[in-house]
Amino acid sequence: MSEAAPIPVDPTPTDWRDPAMQKRIRRRYRAERRFKLIGLASILLSAGFLAFLLVSMVANGMSGFSRTELRLDVDLRPLAARLTPQQLAAPNAEDVLAQIDFETIMRTAADAQYGERGSRLFSPSGRLVIRDALREDPGLLARPAQLWLPAETGIDQAAKGHGPPELEARYRQLEGEGRSRVSFNAAFLGGADATDPTAVGIWGAFKGSLLTMAITLLIAFPIGVLSAVYLEEYAPRNRWTDMIEVSINNLAAVPSIIFGLLGLAIFLQVMHLPRSAPIVGGLTLALMTMPVIVIAGRNAIKAVPPSIRDAALGIGASRIQVVFHHVLPLALPGILTGTIIGMSRALGETAPALMIGMRAFIASPPGGVSDPATLLPVQIFLWSDEVSRGFVEKTSAAIIVLLVLLLAMNGLAIYLRNKFERRW
Repeated sequence: MSEAAPIPVDPTPTDWRDPAMQKRIRRRYRAERRFKLIGLASILLSAGFLAFLLVSMVANGMSGFSRTELRLDVDLRPLAARLTPQQLAAPNAEDVLAQIDFETIMRTAADAQYGERGSRLFSPSGRLVIRDALREDPGLLARPAQLWLPAETGIDQAAKGHGPPELEARYRQLEGEGRSRVSFNAAFLGGADATDPTAVGIWGAFKGSLLTMAITLLIAFPIGVLSAVYLEEYAPRNRWTDMIEVSINNLAAVPSIIFGLLGLAIFLQVMHLPRSAPIVGGLTLALMTMPVIVIAGRNAIKAVPPSIRDAALGIGASRIQVVFHHVLPLALPGILTGTIIGMSRALGETAPALMIGMRAFIASPPGGVSDPATLLPVQIFLWSDEVSRGFVEKTSAAIIVLLVLLLAMNGLAIYLRNKFERRW
């Protein structure tokens, strides 16, 4: 009887001591290290660009929150023959003060104290400071007043180290005489647009943005959430529903200027709504924000476990009770997060506002949703087109305010998500 031949045994395919396997392992580890280094470099590069942006904006914009003021002794006693304290306290005090030539009063006092053409050292908005001082203190009709008025743009920039040598020397002289100072520019936060960079403010554009965002939220949020609920919980699965879903996804990616053209065609040319008004801006931005809210709402509703629905139906809840008592409360964090992200995108948009005419020169804050107004991004765009150095720092300062507002909205999204988040 012949002896059976031994069955050959193949080498183990995962022989870690095999040279070829060791070579593959080293190559794999090198690729992993390269991937980690590329990822780290990308993060550092992004952080560097972000830091450069923030540092440059803060460096250029912080000076926009301050202004240079010059001392001026003003004698308003000659006005006592025309004005009385009772008139200044009356409801029509604004009309009474509008008849006084405060600009001539300012120029006369400035030329007398600072020499010939001394009035050129002061900003034209100084007359408003004199007017407001008289309105707040009618006693100035009986005594001389020492007021601090804003300096003109050249002196203001010289005080901040951006002016020509002759103006810087002139400012140093005024500073040595104790007739100049640098103070917080409250008018920048409480004023509106102006032709003089020392008198401009962001409150008009900021209020216009708030009114526009309020209308956008009131329209886009309920319609977007209800649309998401219907598509996810009630809509039948057929080709019409699929077409609607594809259309919503495509609308979320449409360039914002298309929505501006849509708002121009519908709200202005067809519905004849007031041009450059928050009501038109809010309706236009609501069209742009709604698809984002629908998509975020659907994803949040879809993330709710089916067991929640089954348990509610099992204890006798109706379909609508299941949706509004159980599904929506659990999906609320995701819905709110998507809504605020969409609103943040709408707040930073400029193209739609330009298309519907919200780039007008607005010298006073809007009183309502139908009054002419502009948006903060549009105001930044308009100031950036000016050549004066004073507008450059005001542009950067307005960007800082816009960034703070956007960060606050995103912080609110994080807070709401954590507050309403439920774990199961």
